[in-house]
Amino acid sequence: MAEAAGSWRIDTDPDPAACAVVLAAAFAREPAVSWICDGSAPRRTHWFRAVLRAHAGLAGARRSALVDAEGRLIAAAVLTPPGARPDLWARALWTARTGLRCGPRALGRTLRHLAVTDGGAPAGAWTLEFIGVRPESAGRGAGRLLLDHVLASTPSGLHLTTADPANVSLYRHFGFTVSRVTPLGPLSVTSMTRAGA
Repeated sequence: MAEAAGSWRIDTDPDPAACAVVLAAAFAREPAVSWICDGSAPRRTHWFRAVLRAHAGLAGARRSALVDAEGRLIAAAVLTPPGARPDLWARALWTARTGLRCGPRALGRTLRHLAVTDGGAPAGAWTLEFIGVRPESAGRGAGRLLLDHVLASTPSGLHLTTADPANVSLYRHFGFTVSRVTPLGPLSVTSMTRAGA
């Protein structure tokens, strides 16, 4: 792990499309994205592209990535600043892209997911929208290195949601606490917060 970590670097302004590819691979078996996209790999990739295009237009939004020695992204994280919301035009574009490329079912399920997850962040907290590692790089410390960077560079506190029960104990290890659990179709969505430094 130390050898690989020594050749990795943090990129604080990675291309949104490259992040979408990494996250689509990383979230292949994540319950919420699998439910939204019906387990379809092409739909999942289109979904992440639409989401990250909308995200890239938010004032103050941040993306971070872990890059290997050859310049390939192996992990990506997406953060939204406190109170940030896409404007009407960005929401319309996202809706059109998601509906056309992923289908009305994926669009409807995304809207249902947003209805139970939006607005749960404490005042002043950033939202960790996504963090994921390419499957072929998992288990080598890439996720931890990127999460450590995110935590160190976001002193005002963080909020996240997860539908993967295994993630709850992982995030607890990093100082997050459960604020609520919300049922959504076949999912149980856990909201978690971490106080700022």
